[in-house]
Amino acid sequence: MKHLIQYIKKILLYFVGSYFFLVLPGIIISALFEEKINFVSVTAILSFVTANFMVYRSVAEEYDEKMRKINEENTKFKKQCEEVVKQATDEASLWKHTMLEKTSGFPSLILSIQEYEKLRDDNLSHHLTTKSHPAYSAAQVVKEEARRRREAEFNQKVTRGVIEYYESIAPFLVDLRDDVSDIEDLEKYREYDEEEKQDPATLFLTKEEYRKLPSVERNQMALDRFWKRPKAKWLIGRIYERYIGYIYEQKGYDVNYHGILHGLEDLGRDLICKRGEDLIVIQCKYWSQFRTIYEKHIFQFFGTVFQYKDGNPNLNVKAIFYTSTNLSDLARRFAHELGIELKENFKMDNNYPCIKCNVSTVGGEKIYHLPFDQQYDKVKIEPHKGEFYCDTVEKAERSGFRRAFRYKGYKKAK
Repeated sequence: MKHLIQYIKKILLYFVGSYFFLVLPGIIISALFEEKINFVSVTAILSFVTANFMVYRSVAEEYDEKMRKINEENTKFKKQCEEVVKQATDEASLWKHTMLEKTSGFPSLILSIQEYEKLRDDNLSHHLTTKSHPAYSAAQVVKEEARRRREAEFNQKVTRGVIEYYESIAPFLVDLRDDVSDIEDLEKYREYDEEEKQDPATLFLTKEEYRKLPSVERNQMALDRFWKRPKAKWLIGRIYERYIGYIYEQKGYDVNYHGILHGLEDLGRDLICKRGEDLIVIQCKYWSQFRTIYEKHIFQFFGTVFQYKDGNPNLNVKAIFYTSTNLSDLARRFAHELGIELKENFKMDNNYPCIKCNVSTVGGEKIYHLPFDQQYDKVKIEPHKGEFYCDTVEKAERSGFRRAFRYKGYKKAK
């Protein structure tokens, strides 16, 4: 403010001086005609003119300097704005490019890594051809094998990137990781003829056991080994869903094993349990105790339950989330706010009665299904028809039920 006042004073002085500068010639001429001028008067007038001119020049120079600085600042500010706009444009372009590459496994980044590895391999090949005793053949082999390795690593990294991206947007895909084979000894399995292979029990028995043991012992042994054998993660998840479904069947609910029957199209609705106007949508997560359920799983489940409610406005729809492990604190809070009931650390009882004793709708034939049988998950147990669950093959056969499978039994078996 102080500098502004001084600047205004100088401008006013300039205008006052300019006024006298314009009036001065008239005063001089008037004095000459009236012969009243003298040396002292002229000297005073000239001194005043000189002082006024100096003030004018000072003000003009100061004005020019300030305008120069203002122009410099404007130019600098404009340049900064252009740089910010360019940076924002570049970042937006990079973000868009990153999102596009994310869905394809970040090929540009992997290509850069591949190029680096190529330079390293070329260096090794060059060393083999230029050392004191050159190894030209070895250098060529190294070059070719390195090329094949880089190509394989590129495809592996791209595939892994795509899988991780899909898992981030569809959390249920994580459950399908690291699956193991259901067949421990493929060579033993090949010993069976094509007709015998139709019976899944052959996956758990030797050829001698399968052909010589009576049906009760044979099928019970296969069932026992099914429970003891290490299982693929997808199969463990399926068994967990069966167990939770069994619990609700015992409570009088009509249970639809939606997740098992529809696979990846289940939209996270593993079980749909209905009793009267009450309906429960259940999601089951059988995970290792060291893993944690996070909020993204709760959000996904809430979305699919909301969609189901919207399509069934006349039903009293409830959501329950079962898991063998724990939820994060934030996921637990979200579940509470979204009205999702939680069943944490809910373990599975492998000793539950898993054999389904079903009465066929065609001819009323009594058939029992083991957990590895083809139609197991499609069979519904309806107690009013004389159907039930049991825990041993002996109980099932003693009640008049026979095993269900395509293969009708080995001729020598008794």
